[in-house]
Amino acid sequence: MSPMLEVSGLSVAYGAIEAVRDVSFVVEEGQIVSLIGANGAGKTTTLRTVSGLLKPRAGTVKLEGREISGLPAHTVLNLGIAHCPEGRRTFGRMTVEENLQLGAYTRDDDAAVQADMKNVYELFPVLGERRHQKAGLFSGGEQQMLAIGRAMMSRPRLLMLDEPSMGLSPIMTQRIFDTIKELQSQGTTILLVEQNALAALALSDRGYVIDLGATTLDGPGTELLADERVRSAYLGED
Repeated sequence: MSPMLEVSGLSVAYGAIEAVRDVSFVVEEGQIVSLIGANGAGKTTTLRTVSGLLKPRAGTVKLEGREISGLPAHTVLNLGIAHCPEGRRTFGRMTVEENLQLGAYTRDDDAAVQADMKNVYELFPVLGERRHQKAGLFSGGEQQMLAIGRAMMSRPRLLMLDEPSMGLSPIMTQRIFDTIKELQSQGTTILLVEQNALAALALSDRGYVIDLGATTLDGPGTELLADERVRSAYLGED
């Protein structure tokens, strides 16, 4: 049986600048998989390529054995991959409810959309309480909840999260990571890019280290946490 997602030998360039040169990883159904590495290592570019926002120069991206490299983003979304981008990117002049409705724009099952919106409000009660308020009035943590909820409105089988804890307090960061674990328990597969390597690896079934655009290490999250090279380079330990 094919993995849910398999990326092999991925190479991506912005003009003459090679941002990713040899990234490979596998995400099995039901897992949380983390990509960690320094700023500029190529993690965000990798997610943008998987979601169809960028086209690879070389390599393959396969969803359950089907080649999806180069497909447009809306097609990738319809195949079951949702991308929650770095920086949250909520629509500040729109209400919570309007942001969530946009997450379901490819769907035509209105009753199921309303049921999914109710599920988002159960997952993040503050969104339900403030559903008619504009997203621009929310804190960074609340906007991150909204961004995750919006991505879930497409009913993804694979949810890609790019730096979900960026700029958040420790308490809000823990809440977001608890939510990621809850989403996994509900059956969503997670691909996570996160600067907080300690929290990400502790949460993950498997992790991959990306350095200078290439995959350099991989293993179960707990094993990478114990790896001296990882602890020195990414966990701030000598």
